[in-house]
Amino acid sequence: MSIAALFRSPTQNRWLGLLLLASLGLGGCASNQSMAPYTPAPTVEPMDAKSAATAAQLWQVFDRYEGVPYSYGGTSARGFDCSGFILTAYREALGRQLPRTTGQMLATGDVIPRHQVRPGDVVFFRISGKDQHAGIYMGNNRFIHASTSVGVTESALDGYYWRDRYTQARRFE
Repeated sequence: MSIAALFRSPTQNRWLGLLLLASLGLGGCASNQSMAPYTPAPTVEPMDAKSAATAAQLWQVFDRYEGVPYSYGGTSARGFDCSGFILTAYREALGRQLPRTTGQMLATGDVIPRHQVRPGDVVFFRISGKDQHAGIYMGNNRFIHASTSVGVTESALDGYYWRDRYTQARRFE
């Protein structure tokens, strides 16, 4: 059938016009690339006063260092590795001294079941077959850490990369 044959009657033209408008409208909705995917609102877990105070102090340290690049062996604003950031955050926010390395942290502190983790607990992750990354749990499924890819940042425990790598948490009091 030729294109000219499609336009023989006004009724056909109206149907064709409606079909074209509907296609453009629906296609436009389906192809909007600027819309963010739906994510459910995060759940807010209740915190006791001590946990809330600990989190507030640690967030202040995080705010100072957010975005500082990763540097193996680093313990300052010039660069942090994961344990160096934890060491500095604990010292500045809580006035406590922690062991320097992830391995030393794993050998001390009290093991905490995942469902009992609270702000200030150190969370550990298995990368390349061994526990070699750590961060500080902040409540509401979030932890702060020095990432090799983006520096000092915050992430979700159940985020795509971290959820299957979590191994344990330790409390240092």
